[in-house]
Parts: sequence; C-alpha cells; structure tokens
Amino acid sequence: MSNNDIIVSLDIGTSKVRAIIGEMNNGSFNIIGVGSADSEGIRKGAIVDVDQTVQSIRDAVEHAERMVGIQIAEVYVGISGSHIGLQSSRGVVTVSNEDREIGEDDIERVTKAAEVIALPPEREIIDVVAKQFVVDGLEGIQDPRGMIGSRLEVEATIVTGAKTAIHNLLRCVEKADLKVKDLVLISLGAGQLALTKDEKTMRTALIDIGAGQATISIFENGGHLAAVSTLPIGGEYVTNDIAYGLRTVTDQAEKVKLKYGCAMMADAAPDVVFKVNRIGSTIEKEYSQEDLAAIIEPRVQEIFQLIHQEIYRLGYRDIPGGYVLSGGTVAMPGVLQVAQSELEASVRLAVPDYIGVRDPAFTSGIGILHSVIRQNRGRTAAAPGKKPVNNRPKSSPAPETAQKTGFLEKLKNMFSEFI
Repeated sequence: MSNNDIIVSLDIGTSKVRAIIGEMNNGSFNIIGVGSADSEGIRKGAIVDVDQTVQSIRDAVEHAERMVGIQIAEVYVGISGSHIGLQSSRGVVTVSNEDREIGEDDIERVTKAAEVIALPPEREIIDVVAKQFVVDGLEGIQDPRGMIGSRLEVEATIVTGAKTAIHNLLRCVEKADLKVKDLVLISLGAGQLALTKDEKTMRTALIDIGAGQATISIFENGGHLAAVSTLPIGGEYVTNDIAYGLRTVTDQAEKVKLKYGCAMMADAAPDVVFKVNRIGSTIEKEYSQEDLAAIIEPRVQEIFQLIHQEIYRLGYRDIPGGYVLSGGTVAMPGVLQVAQSELEASVRLAVPDYIGVRDPAFTSGIGILHSVIRQNRGRTAAAPGKKPVNNRPKSSPAPETAQKTGFLEKLKNMFSEFI
C-alpha cells in the first residue's frame, strides 16, 4: 500500500449498506467519501434475497462515487453473523534464510501451517489472527520480522464461517460489479478502531447493536479477540414494538423512533408531541415523547439483559475494562444510561473521530479500513528491497579498505626502489 492509496470498505447491514472511501495521504488516513442506501434483502444480518441485496450495494457505492467523483472497482467487505466461529491453532516452521533472519516469507509459512486444522465440510477459514509468535522458545513476540532465530512458532486464532453465508456474500458483491479484495471480520476491525490501549490490555466487551442483530466481542491480553457471539436482537425489535403500540405501519414507526425516540422515560418530554396514522383509520392520533419512551425503555432494557446473560454464558463473569457500544441503535438518546444501569459497569459509546462520520453507526465500516491499513503496514515494513543487504563474503574487505591497502602497497614498492 502506497502513501496515496484509496481503499473502500463495504458494510452490509440489516437496515443500511454503507460504502466508505478512505485515503492514505503521506502516512495520514482520512475519510473522503461515504455512501449509504437502505438495505433490502437482508434479515437479521443474513442475505435472504440476492437481487435486492445487489441493488442496495450498487446504490450505496454509486452514492459514494458521486460524492468523491471516482469509480470504485475494489472493496474490502465486512463479515459478521451467528455463523462466525473462533478456533485456537499453532503453527511451527524452520527459518528459511541462511543468515537465520526472520522475514515475511517465514511469517507467511508459519501462518499457513497454523491453518492446517480439521474443519467440517460446511465451514471455511476467513482469517488467521496471530496471538503471539515464539522464536526459539522466546514467547510474547508480536512482530518477529528482522529477529534472528532457527525455529518460528505462532499461536493463532482461526476465524471460520459457514460456506453458504460467505459465498452468498461474495456472490452479491461480485454481481454488483465489484471485486472483493478481502473479507474482514467486523469485530476485529471495530475493536482495533474503538478500543483504547488500556481497554485492549484489560478484558473489554465491544457490543455492536445494529438493526437486526447484536454482536458481542470480548477482547483481552493486548487486544486479542477471545470470544465472539451474535444475538438476533436489535433496533428492529424496538421499531416493531412501536408499530404495535401505536397501531401504525413499520415505516412510520421507524421514522418516529429516529426523530423522537428516547430510551429513558425520565428524559422524555411530555410537551414534545407528534401524530401518526393508525392502521385501518384515516385519522391521525397524537402521542407524546413520554408515550414513545414507555414503549422503548422496556425493550432496550431487555436487549441489554440478554447481552449480559450471553456474556455470562460465554464464561466471562467479570469485564474489568467495561463495555464499549457501537452500531446505529446505540445512538438513540438514553441508551447509554440504560446500558450502564443494566450491565452495572462502566459503559461508553464508540464514536469514530473523523469528520462526517462521527456516529456509532460508522464504527464497523471505518474499522474495516483500519484493519486493512494495519495489515498492510506490517507487510510494507518488511517488504523486499526496503532494507539494504550486504552480499559480500565476510572474508573480503570493504571497498574503502581495499583502496587503502592498494595505496600502501604502491608506497612500499616506491621505497623499495630507492633502497
């Protein structure tokens, strides 16, 4: 990746498809374009209609293209869902270079060795994430490039997914006339972006609540992904409750939620009112923000109760680093306070620090870009040709030494003629 590369992420969610264009400019990273479109053909994070999903992808990409004035051909695609699984593995290789210096080839070989695991036929490897490298028994190494050793080991986490879900996702992107550069696990990318250094060191839970699903990711020991789980709950449940409670259609319930929604009755204003068309009637009925909060608060409480129970089921009784919330649903006023009450821990929102995308809904898309940049920086740091190599035999003198030796020999010969 050069200093002026443009990279594009594609985040295909239940309610929105977002295409985010990032630019590397002399070592700095900026967001230069964002395109979004209503997501059709997706239910609870899974593709249920290929043609509708393809059209949503095209609409989002075209929106981003118009903003920047470029044509997008390649994208990095985020993947998540209940089919994602983690599996520990270990790889071991002998360092191939004669001088025993560990290079990029050795890291690639040991990563391939870690991929040799038994998998059911319906599952496929998405990524291999190194926890640590071990060089000749020395543990705790994060980047062994340039080190000297004979034996290189890696302790890795293998990210796997269902072949059906992976191939359907790739198929939709390809039918939208886009080339998939790589698949990126959204949990990993969002964690790298959203968590601070201290949160990565301590055990921290990243909770991404979208429209159709909530993804729980547990990070510990310097930012390693220890566990991931997905629950089929999200903002759509709140919308459905509003539609039922106000006796109105889902589309209008969603608009009311976005404009007047509040997750805590204590913060709702009784004098803020709105009207909705009730099903089966042409007469509009008036409601207050308090009426709306009375519907929303119990559902949001339930969502965080289920998340808390799932974290317990995963085996984590204590989350010392607290909880970090992302996703479009958590942007609603009052959600943070409800989360703090139900989870009984420190909770904060993950808001990307880039102009135009300062919203928890963009954490996943920008996290994909951060993951790509991090991987490419590691590869560039050890790219062949970047480091000068001395190919001279150790016994031969350096050029300057050879010139000095030749001059002394001539001087001795001159003196020998006079003696």
